[in-house]
Amino acid sequence: MDDKQIKGETVKAFWNMLKNSKPPKGILIIAVLLSIVETGSGLIVPLLTKDLVDQLASSSLELSIILVLALAFVLQAVTSGFAYYLMTYIGEKVVSSIRERLWAHILKLPIPFFDTFESGETMSRVTQDTNTVKTLITQHMISFVTGLISIFATIIILCIIDWKMTVFMLLAIPISLAVFIPLGRKIFTISKLMQDEMASFSGNLGRVLSEIRLVKAYHAEKIELEKGKKGISHLFEFGLKEAKIQAIISPFMTFIMMLMLIMLIGYGGVRVSSGELSAGSLVAIIIYMFQIIIPFSTMATAFTAFQKAMGATERIKEILSIEVENPSNKQIVSNPSQPIVFNKVSFSYNKDIILKNISLAIPPGKTTAFVGPSGSGKTTLFSLLERFYQIDHGEVFLGDNNIVDFDLESWRSEIGYVSQESPIMSGSIMENITYGIMRDVSIEEVEQAATQANAMEFISRLPQGLKTEVGERGIKLSGGQRQRIAIARALIRNPKILLLDEATSNLDSSSEKLVQKALENLMIGRTTLVIAHRLATVVEADQIVVLENGEITGIGTHKQLFESHSLYKELAEQQLQTA
Repeated sequence: MDDKQIKGETVKAFWNMLKNSKPPKGILIIAVLLSIVETGSGLIVPLLTKDLVDQLASSSLELSIILVLALAFVLQAVTSGFAYYLMTYIGEKVVSSIRERLWAHILKLPIPFFDTFESGETMSRVTQDTNTVKTLITQHMISFVTGLISIFATIIILCIIDWKMTVFMLLAIPISLAVFIPLGRKIFTISKLMQDEMASFSGNLGRVLSEIRLVKAYHAEKIELEKGKKGISHLFEFGLKEAKIQAIISPFMTFIMMLMLIMLIGYGGVRVSSGELSAGSLVAIIIYMFQIIIPFSTMATAFTAFQKAMGATERIKEILSIEVENPSNKQIVSNPSQPIVFNKVSFSYNKDIILKNISLAIPPGKTTAFVGPSGSGKTTLFSLLERFYQIDHGEVFLGDNNIVDFDLESWRSEIGYVSQESPIMSGSIMENITYGIMRDVSIEEVEQAATQANAMEFISRLPQGLKTEVGERGIKLSGGQRQRIAIARALIRNPKILLLDEATSNLDSSSEKLVQKALENLMIGRTTLVIAHRLATVVEADQIVVLENGEITGIGTHKQLFESHSLYKELAEQQLQTA
């Protein structure tokens, strides 16, 4: 696809984006009409000035001319103010709709998208790119339309006043277009590159700020400063490239305007002295010249803004074109307390094979533990069960139903996931425990879940209790406290399937005991899958699965595996000090 086709597709996408945003048509019509009235008022002023000058020259001034002229100025000012406000309202409304649609789409994108794109880069699409589109709508679209109306109407009026002067003036238009069109193409290219660089820069800032403690702990300020300087330098270079184009456009417009003014005054002066043209007509022609050049200049600015908006639209379109996770139009999970069966499941990530031909039955209401070396595919198995990734080969069943046939929201609502470092959102403890629950949750329910998770004992000691703010990523809480809040979050959802990914591995012994007790409460009556490096936490599991290099090499109880599986026996002897 060549540049013209790409640009054509982008323009089409832009108009479709505006159309899908459903701008308020009534307000848009009123804004356009007000802008036309404003333009019409401006077109009357030179004609009234012409009569005023001619009357002054003949010493026969009429008061009505001054009153009508004043009325035209007031009408122009009032309609301009209302039109600007209404267009700003429309622009904000449209961009608000685009942002909502973009944000809703991003939230439904699959996990591989977030593995690929940095969060700051994605944020740039929602904020900066949509803001570029808003600038075009609020500041330039109506001015472009009214500018066209003003230019054509002015040319007609000028032809009526004096067609020779009009032809003389219009010679500047093809010259100006010959300069603007190639420069516009360059602005489109530069704008797109600049927005890409801005997104990359925002992504880097987000990465550094989210891990600022790591940066400071490892004295990486200088390294990050250099990376930041490089990004700022690239933005500076793109800004200069854009400025160079603007440095050509602005002086060129001024030069054309001054040249036309000098030539008009000279040529018009000769015709006035010869009696072919009145002094008032010359004044009107000069004012009308500005009413051509100023809208033309405004349209040139709008053209630049349009090119920038096309670059932003290209980036927004890229995200909106990415396929979302399975839509919510499938089967609802009616009975989650059934066996979970992995049938010859294989999965690779970026061509690296993670799981190979996994076949496994997980009994309902029982505990199945997964052990094995790091990188053997244990966490990936959980990710596939959560449907974060698509399986390459094979299937996962709940009872007789393939899990991909279930409505995604319904399926995930049956799963509680407590990970090694359970994520905590900025906000209060209560907001974190009830996170994701759409129904109203009573204080009693939250306190009950927190009590079962052994979290209430530390929450009650906090000055604001459940309303205590936890800070960004729960930084104000200890690791054990964060884990217990995560367990309370799982308990209040009452899931039937429980995934525990090394939930106690990073805790001290006292916190581990509290968390382990909370987990025991959580596991009662639920189908539980546990990943553990420490065998002491899973020796009582109903079933233990040994994973090595993405393959199952053993399944059984602790006793069975200890007697029959060499790797498991080795791990057990190291960790449990078994002879």
